[in-house]
Amino acid sequence: MWDWPAAFAGAVYAVPAAIAVLSDRPRGIAFAVGVLPAAIVGIAPARRARVLVVFAGLLTGVPMVVGGLLAGVPLLAVAAIALLGVGSAWLAGRTRLGALVMTLALPMVGVGLSYADVGDAAAIAGLIVAGSVWACVVSMAWPERPAPARGARPAPPAPGLGYGLRLGAAGATAAAIGFLADLEHVGWACAAALLVMRPAAEMQRLRSAGRILAVVAGAFAGVALARAGAPAFVYAIAVVAAVAGAGATHRSRWYVTAAFTTFLVFLLLLDGRPQDAGERFDERVLETLLGVGLAYLFGLVLPALLTRSRRRARATA
Repeated sequence: MWDWPAAFAGAVYAVPAAIAVLSDRPRGIAFAVGVLPAAIVGIAPARRARVLVVFAGLLTGVPMVVGGLLAGVPLLAVAAIALLGVGSAWLAGRTRLGALVMTLALPMVGVGLSYADVGDAAAIAGLIVAGSVWACVVSMAWPERPAPARGARPAPPAPGLGYGLRLGAAGATAAAIGFLADLEHVGWACAAALLVMRPAAEMQRLRSAGRILAVVAGAFAGVALARAGAPAFVYAIAVVAAVAGAGATHRSRWYVTAAFTTFLVFLLLLDGRPQDAGERFDERVLETLLGVGLAYLFGLVLPALLTRSRRRARATA
C-alpha cells in the first residue's frame, strides 16, 4: 500500500535534513533518521491528536537511552530485556499504551544496546524527539479530515503470559549472543527479534519475510550510494525520498519501512568509510537473520511444538 499524502508529509518533514546535508552530510542524515518515527506514525485526522506524534518520538528515543545505559552491564541488559518482554506483553493485554510499549519501546531498548557510549544514544534520541516536534508543528498545516471507518478485520489476539515469556526469551537470547560474540552492534539482532514477533502467527510470518527483504534492499541501496561518491545534492534527494517512502508505506502489512530505516543507517555508518561497505552489509544482514530466526523459534516453532505435545497428551489420556 502506497499512501501519497503520507509520502508528501514525509518529504516535507525531511526538508530541514536535506538542507543540512548540503553543508554537513552526517548531521543532515542524522536528522532524517530523527523524523522517521513521525513519518511512520502518519498524520492523525484531528489536529488535537497530532501532538501524540511527540509522544511516539519519546517512546522511540528514551528507550534507546535506557538500552545504552544497560549495554555497559551485559548480564543486566540480558535480564532486563527478558523482564521487559514479559512486562510489556502483560501491559499490552490490558491497555493500548501497553501495546505501544511492547511493539515500539521494547525494540528500541534493544536498539540502544548497540551504543556502548550512552552519549551517542542520547544524541540520537534527542534528534528523534526534535524531529517529532518539528513533524507535529508541520502536520498542523494539514486540514482535518473524518476518521477512516474501521473495517471488519478481527482484533489481533491479546498477548498472554506465555507470549510474554517467549518474547522476552527471544530478545534476551539475541542480546546474549551479541554480547558473547562481541558483535559491534549488539542491538541489531535483538531489535530484529523484538520487532517481528507478534501474537498472531500470520502477522509474524509476514513481518519476518518483509523485514529480511527490506533490510537487504535498504542495505544494498545504502552501499550503492556510499560507493558511488555522489555529490551532496544527491544525498539530499535521497534522504527526502527515504523519509517519504517510510511514510508512504507505513500501513503496509509487509513491514517494508525497514528498507528506508536501513538505507539511512547505512548512509550514516558509511559516511567517509565506503571501504567498510561489504563488512557492514554482511553484518546487518546476518544479524537480521539471527534475530528473525530467534523470533521464528520462540514465536512460531515452540508454540507449535507445545500444541502438538498437548494434543498427544490428550490422545493418550
